[in-house]
Amino acid sequence: MSVFTRRSVLRGSLAVAAAGTLARPYIANAAASTASVWWTQGFIPEEDAAFRRVVADYEKQSGNTIDYSLVPFAPLMQKTVSALTSGNVPDLISHDINDQVVAPQNAWNDKLVEVTDVVQGHKADYHLTAYLAAQYYNNVKKQRSFYLIPFKTAVVPFHIWISLVEKGGGKISDLPNTWDAFWDYFKQLQQKLRDQGMRSVYSLGIQCTTTGPADGNNLFHAFLIANGGQDIVTKDGKPHLDDPAVKEAVVKSIDYIAKAYKGGYVPPGALSWNDADDNNAFHSKLMVMDFDGTISTEVALYHDKAQYNDIATRSLPAKNDGKPNAAQLGVGGALIPKGAKNVEVAKEFMKFVIQPKVMNAYLKEGLGRWLPAYPELVKTDPFWLDPSDPHRSSYTREGLLDPTLVNYPVFNPGWAEVNATQIWGSAEADVIRNGLTPEQAADKALKKIETILAKYPIVQS
Repeated sequence: MSVFTRRSVLRGSLAVAAAGTLARPYIANAAASTASVWWTQGFIPEEDAAFRRVVADYEKQSGNTIDYSLVPFAPLMQKTVSALTSGNVPDLISHDINDQVVAPQNAWNDKLVEVTDVVQGHKADYHLTAYLAAQYYNNVKKQRSFYLIPFKTAVVPFHIWISLVEKGGGKISDLPNTWDAFWDYFKQLQQKLRDQGMRSVYSLGIQCTTTGPADGNNLFHAFLIANGGQDIVTKDGKPHLDDPAVKEAVVKSIDYIAKAYKGGYVPPGALSWNDADDNNAFHSKLMVMDFDGTISTEVALYHDKAQYNDIATRSLPAKNDGKPNAAQLGVGGALIPKGAKNVEVAKEFMKFVIQPKVMNAYLKEGLGRWLPAYPELVKTDPFWLDPSDPHRSSYTREGLLDPTLVNYPVFNPGWAEVNATQIWGSAEADVIRNGLTPEQAADKALKKIETILAKYPIVQS
């Protein structure tokens, strides 16, 4: 249900963010003022409660007011695009995919306020990938700078029904540790489960979707990286579409995904799934495993311990060549649009949010669906690596302790358009529906990408 709520003052403060320990320089102490804030509504109620407590703590210490709206994911993106187009903007916007959608394009067009003074104060705290993901190319100024204030991170892990694996004669402990072999392991379970009466079950949650917005792109990029194609765009913003290693990785990735679908291992509806459909399919045990961002799949069942404990959360297996794999790290952050009426309070509020104790308490209260942007927090607070919760601990290691990569739109804003166009899902559909070979589909996709990225020349980085 949509929630559009003005601030409500909650009594009490975050457990580890006692008011007396927070430094006064983080608070705007001049005349009390109000900042308007748009924030993504949480996936679970605990996330919204945590945000309200952060606001209440900030207001109590600063004397300022945060006039906020908690808006669901999709409507908030619509509101954000409309506001940035019209110029009628709030003072601060935090959307869960600001790093991949809003910041790249709007920094390019010089529509965002630079926030170097906010981010640089925690340079030593930030995960390097999150720190890089705060910097975007401004085509007016011809340089990169900080336009995003990171406070949370996420990766894409595997979600697996333990009971279905075991019913099919397998064991979680037997899962292979290279990419294709890992996926292949689940295929053998499908017929065994169907022979026991589960006629509608499928092996794999592969989002070969042309609908989007995010899951299909995340899936393909994970295959691309596992096949050695991670340098399709590099940190200087330059594409490498003609690199033989990249082209080979694109072909292999399209081929595997298309064959899995055509082989009957993927639910037929996956070609038109949106980002919620795979979660729903997994929860209904339509498939044995899924590959989906955050541990939202698990925390949705947090209060149903039998179900919660029946899921195994697994980080990435090695690349197909056996070398260590790397997950792309999503970075949740806030940005300040140009035209904001109270930039200083917006900045001061985010300085408050990104204090280590505040960040840690906020994300913990949200059940760890989002990870901190500071690795030291997960090393010092037992909550994050607690072995009694294997979902959170596996997810935390993948996101903050194992190798990670920056999402491609950070390097080149054209990749946000690539993602929006659903080029990879279209390439998979070209093989599945239209009879193209993986090589033909790859060539077609890469040509589309070349055309898009040509509109975004990075002349200085």
